[in-house]
Amino acid sequence: MKQLLLLLFAVTLLTGCKANKIKHVPNWKKAAEREVDPLPVPNELGPFSVCQKCSPAFWIANADDPEPPEWYRPGEKGRNWKWNLRNPFHNLTFYVIGIADKEFVRVGNYPHAVFNPDGGWTWSWSRSFIVPYPYVSYIRNDFQFYFGWRERGNFGIKLRGLKFWKKKAKEESEAE
Repeated sequence: MKQLLLLLFAVTLLTGCKANKIKHVPNWKKAAEREVDPLPVPNELGPFSVCQKCSPAFWIANADDPEPPEWYRPGEKGRNWKWNLRNPFHNLTFYVIGIADKEFVRVGNYPHAVFNPDGGWTWSWSRSFIVPYPYVSYIRNDFQFYFGWRERGNFGIKLRGLKFWKKKAKEESEAE
């Protein structure tokens, strides 16, 4: 624990001058402030209860988009079922592990973005109450990596662009 705190302190000192800060307000609070809301707002009913978050049935659902939009596979058989398979564990990553339904402050060199627009490393911290939620990402050419709580409060992991996977995909496409 002591080593982690020292590391956080060192990162803050080394990059503190470049740090930016944004405040995230959940969609349900934004919707409550509007007088007229012609567009549906995801999760506008408020934060989810602890009982909901403990249910595995809630983890695999998608509270923000329970029904597929018009553009998604119009007229295709099994459209609703395929929509649910498209992003399994949405609620788990956004509302159980994630903090998307809470207010939080995000500090980092590009707090509003997933990746550094100039390429290279990006780091940030989201803080809801006193708990810090770290995020780190790297992008260079076709390689993309991120780990942690993203700009909207959802937890995510991504690793794309390794040569091994590209070679395997190329071999499979040539075999067809």
